[in-house]
Amino acid sequence: AAAAVDLELQIDAGKVNTLEGWRDVKVAVFARRERGEPAVAADWDQRDLPAPAVRTVVAAIEEAERFGSRCAAEAARLDWTDFQAFNVSGDGADWIWNLTNRHFPGAAQNLDIHHGSEHLAAAARRVFGTDSGDVKAQHERALVLLLEDGYWGVTDWIGEISGHIPVGGDGAALGDTLNYFAGHQGRLQYAARLRRGQSIGSGLVEGSIKQLLNRRLKQTGARWKTGHVGPLVEFHALANSPEWNDYWKN
Repeated sequence: AAAAVDLELQIDAGKVNTLEGWRDVKVAVFARRERGEPAVAADWDQRDLPAPAVRTVVAAIEEAERFGSRCAAEAARLDWTDFQAFNVSGDGADWIWNLTNRHFPGAAQNLDIHHGSEHLAAAARRVFGTDSGDVKAQHERALVLLLEDGYWGVTDWIGEISGHIPVGGDGAALGDTLNYFAGHQGRLQYAARLRRGQSIGSGLVEGSIKQLLNRRLKQTGARWKTGHVGPLVEFHALANSPEWNDYWKN
């Protein structure tokens, strides 16, 4: 925790088939990562961020409040006591931000850029139609404005196209989009994060879910005891961490 690097907390959820049916598995990844080179909005998806120096994972099938306490305990174990020094990224789900506000007050919050991009793409399809050649260009335009100026960039895009909605286009999509990003205004600091060489996505936790949960637990016909899922995910994550040898010694 004392290293001169970014402290990242990325939170998401996946699904697994248990004896009680399909359940959500909440997963949190704590990581230390050196900053990359400064970048501008146009290059956001071309840069190579350094890999995390250290990664630890906590996972469980449980309510958000209990999972929040689990995350807080892991932060304390890692000596992450200065909440203003680390960044929390998520897909926009309310439970992630509520957890962050309760257990990590002052931490910077970041809406995963890919989820933001998906909302803009969906809006462009609703307005211009899925078969329109304008969809791709408008999505790219909206994404650049979002990256450059956050919520106000989205308002600029909506202002640009509001007078050019084709016949049959769903104008209500613009209001839905504006409301969505209005609820995340403080989590759209992409331009500043790019300049500082910080991450703007939550690919670390999504990749962890894919590797640790989907590939291992979603075997054909497999069903798991609820209480065994979280420990198994954490155990597999531990195998790829510097703490693996210490685990067996203790």
